[in-house]
Amino acid sequence: MSWLAAPWPLAHGLSLLDLLGLFAHFLVLSMLAIGGAITTAPDMHRLIVKEHGWITDAQFTASVALAQAAPGPNLLFVAVLGWNVAGLPGVVATMAGILLPSTTLALAATRWGGARRDALGVRAFTNGMAPLTLGLLLATGWVLSEPSHGSRGATALVVLTVLVIWRTGLSPMWMIGVGAVVGGLGWA
Repeated sequence: MSWLAAPWPLAHGLSLLDLLGLFAHFLVLSMLAIGGAITTAPDMHRLIVKEHGWITDAQFTASVALAQAAPGPNLLFVAVLGWNVAGLPGVVATMAGILLPSTTLALAATRWGGARRDALGVRAFTNGMAPLTLGLLLATGWVLSEPSHGSRGATALVVLTVLVIWRTGLSPMWMIGVGAVVGGLGWA
């Protein structure tokens, strides 16, 4: 078993054991990702930045922002984080970890729930997930805005965005555009 702990040529001096730990952590996060993988970003941040220091806070935020700006699935940020932590082996570990359990469970639950769509328990479960998803998304927004917490303009923009999205039917893309203009002008 000592070969597991031996350093392999991975970024940041990660060992195979570290890579397996990363994979296992993302397996668990997959089952907690109610509302999408982005809702587990705070725990990804805790593991990757705070506990292990594999990347910096700025690298984490830039990785998520880059992946969210790119066309494609919302899940791309997991691959970018994996790449920044350990290159291609990191991508495989994070993506396999985040996709395997949730995909398997989603397929099984969809078949089961589809056959029982009108059951009281299925309707109650569906309605109960909404507040949980909202809370996880707010926590993600807070972590992603953390580098700008010292800026009053940035904090005001985050609060304004939450209020506008909460109270109106306005597409979040408009608030992203406002944030880009405000940041581009150096106001936040």
